[in-house]
Amino acid sequence: MRNVLKFTSVLATAGLALSLTACSSDSSSGSSPDAALKVIASPTPHAQILEYVQKNLADAAGLKLDVKVVTDYVTPNTAVQDGSADANYFQHVPYLEDFNKKQGTDIVSVETVHLEPLGLYSKKVKSVTELANGATVGLPNDTTNEGRALKLLADNGVIKLKDGVGTAATPADVVSNPKNLKWKELEAAQLPRSLPDLDAAVINGNYALEANLKPASDAILLEKAEGNPYANILAVKKGKENDPRVKKLAELLHSDKVKEYINTTFNGSVIPAF
Repeated sequence: MRNVLKFTSVLATAGLALSLTACSSDSSSGSSPDAALKVIASPTPHAQILEYVQKNLADAAGLKLDVKVVTDYVTPNTAVQDGSADANYFQHVPYLEDFNKKQGTDIVSVETVHLEPLGLYSKKVKSVTELANGATVGLPNDTTNEGRALKLLADNGVIKLKDGVGTAATPADVVSNPKNLKWKELEAAQLPRSLPDLDAAVINGNYALEANLKPASDAILLEKAEGNPYANILAVKKGKENDPRVKKLAELLHSDKVKEYINTTFNGSVIPAF
């Protein structure tokens, strides 16, 4: 069943949202330039990059960072919207736009930081040509990433999509499927764990890295960086873009030291987008 946004994950992470709120002394917490900037992020590579900034660059820049880590794709935006976090770092603009449209939120991008190439992975075959007729392929079930996954397959000639469908594609938009592939739609975070039970799966770069998959070497298909709209962003609730702390963090994330850290740490599995 197609699941645009898993609201069960909101319930599962409600305790985190409450704990974030409890960290704020009052509704104006975070407005002071001396207050810690609360940033909610996915573990890999987002929180890793933020922790590098926190440990190596923030003090010299006069910035206090409070990094909170979550593993789902809903909590970071709901936390920023309700004010229990100041910013988040986990998503790309197409996902953010879709979230805002469906949930009535007003979260905006501050800066692009990096690209995590989406890849097709398999424990059973070493190339896409080895996929058997009727093989089952896992897809992320959120709107933008599912369309992005199908586009990856279409760009590599595995399937053909209906003309003009773009990144909103669903399996219903597949007009040619020579291998008669079957689709298994799952939450993005579940795909690495489900990979042994599937013939292949399209996995987001951050979840691939968390599962010790190396996109640059383990993926049998991988997105190209050139012209890719899916760079991950630092995002805030509209109106907070001019917070001096947010501007300072954006500046640090675009520094040469962060670029060097990304390149040396992730070896092409994460690519600076600045």
